[in-house]
Amino acid sequence: MHEKMSYRILSLGLKLGLGIAMCAGVAAAQHVPTTPSDADLYCSGVATDKDISNDTYIISGEDSRYKNTFNPGDVVYLNHGEAQGIKVGDEFEVVRPIHDLMPNKWFKWQVQLSRAMGTMYADIGILRVVHVQPKTATAELKMACDMMQRGDIVRPFTARLAPPYHNVKFDPFAPPSGKKTAMIVFGKNYTVSSGAGKVVFVNLGSGQGVQVGDYFRVFRYHGGHGESVYQVANTAYKVYGFGSTPVAYQWDDLPRQVLGEGIVLRTGPNASTVLLTTAREEIFDGDYVELE
Repeated sequence: MHEKMSYRILSLGLKLGLGIAMCAGVAAAQHVPTTPSDADLYCSGVATDKDISNDTYIISGEDSRYKNTFNPGDVVYLNHGEAQGIKVGDEFEVVRPIHDLMPNKWFKWQVQLSRAMGTMYADIGILRVVHVQPKTATAELKMACDMMQRGDIVRPFTARLAPPYHNVKFDPFAPPSGKKTAMIVFGKNYTVSSGAGKVVFVNLGSGQGVQVGDYFRVFRYHGGHGESVYQVANTAYKVYGFGSTPVAYQWDDLPRQVLGEGIVLRTGPNASTVLLTTAREEIFDGDYVELE
């Protein structure tokens, strides 16, 4: 009798626990984010032609006899301390200037646009100071976007605005907005193709009136003379040969192809960091954008 009762209680408890877990799972699945995540905001990077001071930086860390990179759970040392006003509890962001390690030109104007945008700075993570010495400080990794290294630049942490997503249905046939246009110059970490949830960099920034929270619509022309590497000019007419027309229509005679859209997370003077929120297919370096 007691065994049967115990079994029933155990069975009931398991069913109840499973039901709660399933409900929680359904609730999580139904949750739709209304703003970019912290990882989106603080691991996005920025392109700027303004110099970023490298006066404060990481000089080393614990177990440095065999470590040359530092990850969550590690402790690092900064080259400034109490004498420079650093206190326990202070938070800093860590950034690093980067460049394309495989600088192959993907589209016609990529090199010129990239130079005009300035230096690319990758977000590496966030530090919190846990101990201060007269000339150095000890900090723990509060958040890491990448492995930290000696020489990484340390800057006072400033909270970034989390812009709300707009509640507008995506229109794949949207007419031109008539607002400023630009191009996707490269993706995060210099990738050449991107999709929804990925970060890209465009050559319009705060100097041209772009603000955090603005939306860019991504589109593509067909048959232009500045096509990307993956687009062999006139392929459909001259290579495959499956049908043709009496006249090969020019790019400005054809409807543009609307590919997706994205929200501005950060701006430099001549560049914007854009999180792609919608993508109908792969979006490439060299695709066009316009302010919505």
